[in-house]
Amino acid sequence: MVIPRVSPGDGQRSGPASGRGVGRARRTLLARLALVVSAGLVLYWSGPPRDLWWLAPLAVAGFVLAVRRIRARAGFGYGLLFGLAYTLPLLGWLLDFLGAQFGPWPWLGVCLVESLFFGLAGAGAARVSRLPGAPLWQAAVFLTAEVLRSSLPFGGFPWGRLAFTQTGGVLLPLASLGGTALVGLGAALVGAGLAETLVRLPWFRRDVAARSGRERRSTGRGRLFVVPLCAVLVPVLGGLAVLPTVGATASSDTATVAAVQGSAPNVGLDLLYRDRQLRLNHIRAARRLADDVAAGRVRRPDFVLLPEQVGSWGPERRDPALRRIAERIGSPVIVGGLAYGPDGRLSNRIVRWGPETGASGEYVKQHLVPFAEKIPLRSVAGAVSPFVRRFQQDMVAGDEPGLLRAGSVRLGVGICYDVAYDDVFRQAARAGANLFALPTNNAWYGHSEMSHQQLAMARLRAVEHGRSMVVAATTGVSAVVRPDGSVKRRTEQFTAETVVSEVPLRSSNTVATFLGRYVTWLVSALGVGAVLTTSLRRYRDRAVEPVR
Repeated sequence: MVIPRVSPGDGQRSGPASGRGVGRARRTLLARLALVVSAGLVLYWSGPPRDLWWLAPLAVAGFVLAVRRIRARAGFGYGLLFGLAYTLPLLGWLLDFLGAQFGPWPWLGVCLVESLFFGLAGAGAARVSRLPGAPLWQAAVFLTAEVLRSSLPFGGFPWGRLAFTQTGGVLLPLASLGGTALVGLGAALVGAGLAETLVRLPWFRRDVAARSGRERRSTGRGRLFVVPLCAVLVPVLGGLAVLPTVGATASSDTATVAAVQGSAPNVGLDLLYRDRQLRLNHIRAARRLADDVAAGRVRRPDFVLLPEQVGSWGPERRDPALRRIAERIGSPVIVGGLAYGPDGRLSNRIVRWGPETGASGEYVKQHLVPFAEKIPLRSVAGAVSPFVRRFQQDMVAGDEPGLLRAGSVRLGVGICYDVAYDDVFRQAARAGANLFALPTNNAWYGHSEMSHQQLAMARLRAVEHGRSMVVAATTGVSAVVRPDGSVKRRTEQFTAETVVSEVPLRSSNTVATFLGRYVTWLVSALGVGAVLTTSLRRYRDRAVEPVR
């Protein structure tokens, strides 16, 4: 081993230079911190209810620049800060809901857990930033972290995925080819490509070379920008190319649908114990619809959709009020509610009430909300969740696709939280659904952004599978979404409204219906493979490094 000798003169000369180096490092650190926090806030601002989809790639660009060519440990820290800057305002409705009784801790806890996955994205993006074609690998790493947080822990929490910010943009048509994974990859790729374009600009490269004291090597300008420009243009041009095909498939038939929003008082957490009032409001609204149909003021719908948690049924499935409404209208009434099975287990279900057959079809919610419909760590969860006292037992999850029949309508259904996951409506489309429905209950979240965020997910699912989507919410936002993702009709929050609309019935499937899951696996494989490649390369380089 060779130990360099340092003379007193050398030490004196290195003092000022060392001081300048420390100051430069401090300024770089502050710049990266400001950039990554700003990027997280910009990503939040890009999403619903704002239609600023083009901000999302800019946010990814800031994130990629902040972690570019630094150590993975530092990348994790920057990614964590990015995640907190994004999720704290994104999930602010959790604070509105639980803050009065439990303080900020449930909100902060969920945001911190979610941000850990952004930390992993930061570590991975830093690690792959030195690879050729870095924008592709950085985008894949970002999406891989999204897939992880959509699965872990306790079944995951996909809220705020990158694709859900794109419902008004040019990348949305990609959902019909590869679902949320392809839309998210496109947005991340555009952002990473913009970042790489910036760092390859001559003035930026000269500045970096001057600050590092290294001589800048010249490269042909054409070759220099090929990769980043492809990363930016390919997703955008792909979305524009697919756009004419979205929602353009001929309809096999049409149906008239009615979505009932009975509303409820805006009392937040107290509404958890006002099931009777919630039910009565919706029964009254459904009866008014029946009166309008009988008087000829409203066209008779093919079915009536009521929101989640309107009913409550035992194993025998009796509900005279709903059956009388179905008889008066002459069409099935499809209602969400809590139900006990013959084994005494509780579940969140959608039940079809026919005018002659009564309860004749059901769907059991597949994705249960952690610490609400299922309570991990029940003995301690009472400190952060009101549902521990509300439900003395965990609900059971379903495993069958939701498909309910109403005349010519084969209705694919999911309940509230189901819409955030890729599998529920994919299963329904593959089972033969020609129309989608989403009963939901967001009454305790007040006038927050939560319902708007959920509507964006419904719009993406409509494009992903080429189906219209009917959303029935207790207090809004209820809506009718066309197969191209546009909103045909919608309600305001905390108003009693009934939406009646004609919608197309589509039986043909998109590419995403059959291949969407494989796109997710492929993107995840690219992200994991890129990180493993850089890790193996670092290990190999260390192994061959000469010892002096």
